[in-house]
Amino acid sequence: MPKKSDAFKRVVVGRALRSDKLGDTLLPKSLALPVFASDALSSVAYATQEIILVLALAGTVYLHFTWYAAVGVAVVMATVVTAYRQNVHAYPSGGGDYEVANTNLGQRYGLVVAAALLVDYILTVAVSASSGVDNLASTPLFSWMNDHQVG
Repeated sequence: MPKKSDAFKRVVVGRALRSDKLGDTLLPKSLALPVFASDALSSVAYATQEIILVLALAGTVYLHFTWYAAVGVAVVMATVVTAYRQNVHAYPSGGGDYEVANTNLGQRYGLVVAAALLVDYILTVAVSASSGVDNLASTPLFSWMNDHQVG
């Protein structure tokens, strides 16, 4: 008899696929983009928030520079999307940054890239959690969290 956690997982995630069928599985673009580009998207989102915060702290007279910051963030995002698209076309097997470094530079550099990606993903989760708590603390329902904020 399956456990309740297994039934819950099947409802939320879906049925497990056989290992020999995974090679033929493709995600639709509407699902693949948020899953695989979440790191770049979160970086752009937090960068914009911090730029506006710094400009606001400098004074309202500097807030007109937000348009320049927005254009800069859009250019960076367009560059990242273009680079990802080229990467996908050059390496259709989907290995990502690790495969690119491993193929072009060797196994040692591939492992360095893999380690850097693990650190990057951990920091992205930390920043996302911190930002989420910060946003919750700004609402009246969770105002009690303001007493526990750092710095």
